[in-house]
Amino acid sequence: MKDKVLLFINGDAPKSLPQLDVYSFIACTDGAFHYLQELDFPMDSLDFISGDFDSHSGADENIYDDKFIYTPDQEKTDFHKALEIIAEKGFENIDVYGGSGGEQDHFLGNLTVAFLFKENLNITFYDKSSKYFFIPKTFLLTNVKGKLVSLYPFPQAENVVTKGLKWALNNENLNIISRIGTRNSAVEDNVYIEYGVGDLLVFVGKDCRGF
Repeated sequence: MKDKVLLFINGDAPKSLPQLDVYSFIACTDGAFHYLQELDFPMDSLDFISGDFDSHSGADENIYDDKFIYTPDQEKTDFHKALEIIAEKGFENIDVYGGSGGEQDHFLGNLTVAFLFKENLNITFYDKSSKYFFIPKTFLLTNVKGKLVSLYPFPQAENVVTKGLKWALNNENLNIISRIGTRNSAVEDNVYIEYGVGDLLVFVGKDCRGF
């Protein structure tokens, strides 16, 4: 766990903060800076704050100047640029808060950015209703019995096989414009998923046990 990075970006602020001591590196984009302040986040725990700083105001931010990494490239989002910094530092496992909510084009853009990095980074998004992430061609979800599980092709996934879901898939094809695999549920603690050509984004919803 200690090789994990915690990254906050500019979507909806989390309702509560995750446990910080399991992360070896913590960062945020400039758009997330203010909601962290409002949540009384321990700002000294941030290793860097990156972005073009078009979301900033307030003289109190000057005390964090040594943590700022200015990334003015308008061809990339602040999320994309933050991931580049994290990858350059040698980290691979990243938990992201603030990826959804707010303006929905940002949410879709965040998914696209995560897709671009999926071969090199293990990115898991968390929001108030679910966690979601891209999976490799074979994958095992654990401790998910009773939870909502959605499979979303990006944009397609062929020969999908699942074990442990209420509505099993048996060598079936999913496509973003014809058939998706959302709103399924886990009937076993462990859910096995495999597929051939394409990519799958998996959403795991919360239940009374949390994640």
